[in-house]
Amino acid sequence: MDVRLVAAHLFTAAAGATGKEVTYGGVFAVVGTFIAAAIGGWDVAFQFLAYMMVADYITGVLGAIKNKRLNSDVMFWGGIRKGVVMLVVCLAVKLDLIASQIVGGQAPVFRTLAICFYVGREGLSLIENSGVLGVPWPPAMKERLLQLRQKGEEKK
Repeated sequence: MDVRLVAAHLFTAAAGATGKEVTYGGVFAVVGTFIAAAIGGWDVAFQFLAYMMVADYITGVLGAIKNKRLNSDVMFWGGIRKGVVMLVVCLAVKLDLIASQIVGGQAPVFRTLAICFYVGREGLSLIENSGVLGVPWPPAMKERLLQLRQKGEEKK
């Protein structure tokens, strides 16, 4: 078999017949990198916040379906609120950068406070939504989520 033919087949397999896959992959890589930098990285704390937000949204929709109160306007504004939470985390990342230049240090204090605060709020909302669906939560988890929210509020 000809080496050039093998190379052509490998390139086609990797890039696709038209090369659009490479272009789309590159665009998604750039956008993903920008988002990861804006939120201060894809660490466990942010992942947990993202999971809580998705779970809260899903359980909220399911609770509304159960109560026959599903409303697209409420769903839209709920999504907007989740986006604003992400914006607050991005702003907290920038505030940490400013603080590190002024005071020194590299700890993401404001980002961590924002994430803890919103994890607590999302968790309490998730507990409420789960209650509507008839799913109880362990008391220790409820208490911990309350503590997270209170710590975030105390730092204001």
